[in-house]
Amino acid sequence: MDISGLRQSYDKGKLDEADAGTDPNALFARWFEDARALPGLEPNAMTLATADRRGRPSARVVLLKEFDESGLVWFTNYDSRKGADLADNPQATLLFFWAPLERQVRVEGKVVKVPAEESDAYFRVRPLGSRIGAWASQQSSVIADRAALEAAEVAAADEHGKDPQRPPQWGGYRLLPDTWEFWQGRTSRLHDRLRFRLRGADWARDRLAP
Repeated sequence: MDISGLRQSYDKGKLDEADAGTDPNALFARWFEDARALPGLEPNAMTLATADRRGRPSARVVLLKEFDESGLVWFTNYDSRKGADLADNPQATLLFFWAPLERQVRVEGKVVKVPAEESDAYFRVRPLGSRIGAWASQQSSVIADRAALEAAEVAAADEHGKDPQRPPQWGGYRLLPDTWEFWQGRTSRLHDRLRFRLRGADWARDRLAP
């Protein structure tokens, strides 16, 4: 299979300094709303990249559930591989790729757990099946087969009923950004890349070569 010729031209937009402004949080909010307006796109899907204490990286797609100037939040099982990575090395990168807009956003920073009451509040508004699933799945652990998982789901439903409380091993993380990079595809692979880096209380903006 020869895939060397697979390519497309990017020509749907541009990113200049005047449009970007000086606040990466405001720019991200605008771009997120652009992505949110597109039918069929899951705008809050993001790749979360972590590394363990040896520096071995891993990445997976998770869902953004909250963002503001204090950071970007997602929820997961603390005992999962990503949870173990973050316990050893509480730094991460998030990557959003909105292909129809020919845009990427990369966010880097320290990761902290959100307060328990914030995790409780979000857990309560999840669908019942998702709440039962959080009890049933020992995420990232080896299981015998699909039947074992389905049996665990039935057992969790029987034990926790119609209003399960949050499992102690499940909750939220918040990434505290110190670096943002906004990427807009352009023709001839001469893409626009603007980087914002935190300097004290202010953001310093640079243009990077594509």
